[in-house]
Amino acid sequence: MAKTVKVPSLQHMARNWADTPTGVRKKLVRLANSPPQFSYEPLFAAVRDMLVFRVTHEEVIEGIKRAEKRKWVQDLLIEALPLIGEHFSAIEPDGPPRRVARRYYPLARDIMIPFEAPLEYSVGGQVYFPWFSFWRSNPLAGRQLSLFVTLVEEMLLQDPDLDQAKFQILDFSIPPGSTSRQLFILDASEVPCLSESEKKEMLEIFADGYRLARSELMGAKPDKDARSDAPGPNPDQKDFFD
Repeated sequence: MAKTVKVPSLQHMARNWADTPTGVRKKLVRLANSPPQFSYEPLFAAVRDMLVFRVTHEEVIEGIKRAEKRKWVQDLLIEALPLIGEHFSAIEPDGPPRRVARRYYPLARDIMIPFEAPLEYSVGGQVYFPWFSFWRSNPLAGRQLSLFVTLVEEMLLQDPDLDQAKFQILDFSIPPGSTSRQLFILDASEVPCLSESEKKEMLEIFADGYRLARSELMGAKPDKDARSDAPGPNPDQKDFFD
């Protein structure tokens, strides 16, 4: 049975970007053939439960343990919870944090990239839009980080409720020389944004690499006209490595 490559979420699209379509193809084919053994999606859900619905730390841990029986995965998901709690315990929002609706970035006519942040909140009238990066190593950096920030800020500017939001990246990775996670807060305004031409070039490279990977996994020849003649996207397509 032929394998397929799913449309990646925005952060995974940025992380799997490469300098050439061939480089993107290799990454996506390798991931399709050897997918990760777990997802951080339960941790995003835990953040929403803790901050939006005021679920306690202990209840979140119990929920993770009920849903995930593998001890090593439980440990990976739970180890970031104290840092999350410590960070938000020092914040006094104007009201309860609000959930953020899923969005789709139009990478190409045939490829819509999903993006969903757990929440947004206000402090003193200032809206904050945090993004949680739970990768233990190799967080987004360089051009990949600039691509991610550029696309997210573009979507925020199109939303009248978030166009003035302070976009922050909460990085929970393990820094070099350490053995445990630490929280590093990056203000997205400090990340160099891409020019329109740079953004277009990087997105075309990924789109071409994605099509090459899709065609290779399906055992078909690449569709040279996919970019211009493909039908509209399916808004219900699932995330790639939630």
